[in-house]
Amino acid sequence: MLSAASAAVVRATLPVVRDHAAAITAEFYPSMFAAHPELLNLFNQGNQASGKQQLALASAVVAYAQHLLDGTPFGPIAERIAHKHVSLGVRPDQYPIVGKHLIGAVATVLGDAVTPEVAAAWDEVYWLFAVTLIAAEARLFQAAGVTPDTLWRPWRVAKRDEEAVDTVSFTLVPDDGGVVPAFEPGQYVSVAVDLPDGHRQPRQYSLSQAPGRGALRITVRRVRGADGTPDGAVSTFLHDHVRTDDTLLLGPPAGEVVLAAGDRPVVLVSAGIGITPMMSMLDHLATTQPSREVVAVHAELSADRHAHREEYTRLAGPDQLTWYENGDDGGQAGRVDVEAIPLPADAVAHLCGPIAFMRDVRAALFRRGMHSDDIRYEVFGPGMLER
Repeated sequence: MLSAASAAVVRATLPVVRDHAAAITAEFYPSMFAAHPELLNLFNQGNQASGKQQLALASAVVAYAQHLLDGTPFGPIAERIAHKHVSLGVRPDQYPIVGKHLIGAVATVLGDAVTPEVAAAWDEVYWLFAVTLIAAEARLFQAAGVTPDTLWRPWRVAKRDEEAVDTVSFTLVPDDGGVVPAFEPGQYVSVAVDLPDGHRQPRQYSLSQAPGRGALRITVRRVRGADGTPDGAVSTFLHDHVRTDDTLLLGPPAGEVVLAAGDRPVVLVSAGIGITPMMSMLDHLATTQPSREVVAVHAELSADRHAHREEYTRLAGPDQLTWYENGDDGGQAGRVDVEAIPLPADAVAHLCGPIAFMRDVRAALFRRGMHSDDIRYEVFGPGMLER
């Protein structure tokens, strides 16, 4: 709980901090990386270059401060961040580094407005935030049977499959011959690659087949730059350089947005490479709950970009709808029409795809009477805090 004195200061300064949050985090990251270049390997440098990572941190800290002041729910956000941190091997001893440079950035951006009282109040916010995450991450590390120092494990590529245009799957087995970890349908793993420039970069990829298969499978879409943005460094490396019998470093399965338990009907709505967690869910349902009602909906630019198309069609069963924007090869033309999706009574929906797509689908499901608690969605990267 935030102390009364700090609460008063934070309440008075929150609007200013919120208005300058992006500038504060834009100052914070260069300062921290200059002092601790080893942390460059922990952060997605593509998101750094675009400014998305800065906005993610700003959103998290501001949301947590609001939670401390008025009880605005923060638990789901904290859980999502904790899973992401565990998948990357964030260590408790890195939190003081972040705190030092973050509070320093506040002082740099806001200048004389940051009195000792203001600095102390926001330092208290940060440390309550940090302690919350450290505790959650400790539980997740323990459950996974790893520590930040033993996180990365070598896996051998048993098979590489060209799934669709710009999309490839890697089926992976432990290079040490050890046990394949259990996971929940909908979870992801972090993959760390050493790029030609000498930097190690991690990325998260959904597991695209059910647990219990004796292997892990990830499906990677090549990120092609547009409007002056560069190509995705890690996806390009995986597509161009990783072949059968090569090894990759993987972290443990992570992620809190998993297939809803029980026997309620499931509505799976995906777009583009967002199909990957749906493949794991469909595969699992076909094996363990073949009688559970499933409505599967997928949107893609064209049929030749539809990853796992044959497998998806087989697993999804009769209640499936596909939209191809160009209307080719049997798909409906244009974008997903949520009004046309069959919604069984008491259904739970899972969404995965571009943020704008999920926002529109979620809003349409609300209009059709679904409750917010029954609409679950996965977002990777900085967009995970958007509501």
